[in-house]
Order: sequence, then structure tokens, then C-alpha cells
Amino acid sequence: MKILLPDTMPLDPTLPEGWEAVVVDAREEIPAAHHDAAALVVWGSSRRHLESAAQHLGGLRLVQSLAAGVEGILAAGFGEDVVVTTGAGLHSRTVSEHALALLLALVRRLPESREAQERHEWSGELGGLQPLHPEGRLTTLLDARVLIWGFGSIGQTLAPMLQGLGAHVRGAARTAGTRAGVEVIAEADVLAALPETDVLVNILPATEQTAGIVGSEVLAALPDHAILVNVGRGATVDQAALRAALEAGTLGAAGIDVTDPEPLPAEDPLWDAPRLLITPHGAGGRPVGADERIARNLRALVDGGEMLHPAAR
Repeated sequence: MKILLPDTMPLDPTLPEGWEAVVVDAREEIPAAHHDAAALVVWGSSRRHLESAAQHLGGLRLVQSLAAGVEGILAAGFGEDVVVTTGAGLHSRTVSEHALALLLALVRRLPESREAQERHEWSGELGGLQPLHPEGRLTTLLDARVLIWGFGSIGQTLAPMLQGLGAHVRGAARTAGTRAGVEVIAEADVLAALPETDVLVNILPATEQTAGIVGSEVLAALPDHAILVNVGRGATVDQAALRAALEAGTLGAAGIDVTDPEPLPAEDPLWDAPRLLITPHGAGGRPVGADERIARNLRALVDGGEMLHPAAR
């Protein structure tokens, strides 16, 4: 039996007896010599590569994505008999780290400090004696009220990091309850919770229901000093509304790692919005524990066991 591994990252999963791994170009069509593969690992794969796999790998049984989102894989046309599993959880620590970096940079005004450094200016406004909680500005995570919208694996990893810095953290998901020791409110109650929110962290997936969900109504409900961090999907934020809120001063600041489209065109006016920090979708990009996930699901395929994180079809 054969499993095809992408050439986009070094992989060395432990394989069941009788299996062999072959590395293929993730940007090109699957070579005819490997149309007998029973499993395919996807990471940074082109549409051409995926469509080739869906069309030619007649004996394919498993597609293991190393990304949390599998919209492109499902769109490639794999048959219903092919199990598609996601990379959910493989990016939790790195994306949480990046979200925290964006937030701390904005809270501690690092972009302004960098600008002052470029001017060779020792800014009295940015340093020296300051109140802990000044009116109209968030300058510390101590006692900050944080709402993580999309409280899955990443949110549950990020929450204790924020709590360790003194923040009060709640999650928001489809249903209310308690997850990983954190209070979670229902999505239907998010709008009512926003006026008491200092930081909104968006980790929502891109679906028909979430398209542009962080729009003018959500942004207007937040306090003027609030900070938005988006490490979910660019399509979930109305970028025109975000720019308008920043320009009007009705949003304190924003840090986004994702945009719609990507790459963000050089002429897009979002680049010039005030108090906005943009990173080029760099939060993930390095799955942690990929070999173990591949080995785990491949073993489940062989033994007929339950696979981790199968995608809804």
C-alpha cells in the first residue's frame, strides 16, 4: 500500500507494515506511476494537484490534510468513499502564539515605538510614568475582558495564555457551556456581550454563515478602545467596515493575519488604515505533530478504528 507525502515539508510518519511512502510534487499532477496510492497527505497543494488526485487515484481511501480548513480539498471532487481528515489542532500553539503577539504589539503600542525609533525620537508619550488603565485606551491585559469568538482548539490553547497575563477570558461558540475551564457563551449572545469586551479575538472558520460576520454592527457594539484580532479567516471580516471604524476612531486598534483576498492587493486602502497591524497569513504555516497525526489516522484506516478530525461531507 502506498501513501503520497507532499514535498512542501519534511515528513517521516511511522507507517503500518506493508505500507510505503512516496514524496510527490504538491504543485503538479500526480504521476501515473503513483495512481495506485491509497492515502494522500495534503499541505500547500495546488488545485491542479488535488483535482488530479481526485480524478486518477481510483483506490484512494484517505486524504489527510495538515491544514485545519479543507474547503479546497472538498471542492476537488473526491468521492464519498474517500475519508478526508483535517489538521485541526496541529496549528493551535503557533496560531495562539501569533494572536498573542499581535495583541501585545497593539496593547504595548510597538508599531508607534518602531515609528518613533525610525525618527530617532525618545517618545515621552509612549514611555515614562503612565496610568495603568487610562481612559479611552487599552494599555495592559491586566483585567482586560477578552472574548474569543470561535472557541475550538486554538481558542482553548490561547485562553490560558491570556489568563496568565491577567485577562478575563470568555469564549463564544454555537452553544453555551464550559470548555477547558472557560465560560463559553452562545453565538446568539455575542452582540450583547460586545459592549463589555475590550478584546475580540476572531478565530471563526469561513462558511456561508460567517461571511462578513464581523461587520459594522459588531464593530459598533464594541467600546471605542477595543482591539480586534483576526487569526481565523479573512472572509469573516467586512474589511470596508473595519477600515471605516479605525478611521472614525470607533475601534481602538486591530491586528489581522488574514485578509480577503490574499494576498491583499497593494492598492487596497486597508493597508493605510490607522492603528492596524497586518501580517501576511503567518500565524500557522508550520504544523506541529504532523507525523503523529498521519500515523494515527493511517493506523485507524488499516484497523478500522475511529479517525481524528474527519471533515463533514
